[in-house]
Amino acid sequence: MSKANFFIVFISCLTLLSCDRNGIYDENINTVKNSWSENNTAKFQVNIKDTISSHNIYVNIRNTADYPNSNLYLFITTTSPAGFTKLDTLECLLADEQGNWLGKGFGYLRDNRIPYKHNIRFPLKGSYKFEIKQAMRTEELKGIAAIGIRVEKSNLK
Repeated sequence: MSKANFFIVFISCLTLLSCDRNGIYDENINTVKNSWSENNTAKFQVNIKDTISSHNIYVNIRNTADYPNSNLYLFITTTSPAGFTKLDTLECLLADEQGNWLGKGFGYLRDNRIPYKHNIRFPLKGSYKFEIKQAMRTEELKGIAAIGIRVEKSNLK
């Protein structure tokens, strides 16, 4: 196989693998120098058009091997299009009891998709705001490279 044909096949496979029919929103925000200040809030705005289907919401966390803890506590504030606000606390497990990192990846970086809400229905169409703050009582939390939100349609009919 020539290099040109191999390249075309490779790009085609990547394109097919990257297709995500259930994903509605998937956004990550990088931290500065892999450190998350307690004063920095990751803010996401998700436009919801479907109030009939069930959805799953995940928190995306990319941590480095420098992260000093096995878990991460988050404060998540959700604001509906009507202005109703809800505050949740979420514990994210990033390592097992033996200290082995969870998530995908190898080496220095690990990507974790933490379940936040499962099989929920959004009551209103419009823009939902998600604000995420670290709740570890540490001024500068080293080892967190990125934080994000993913919203997808669930397979529940």
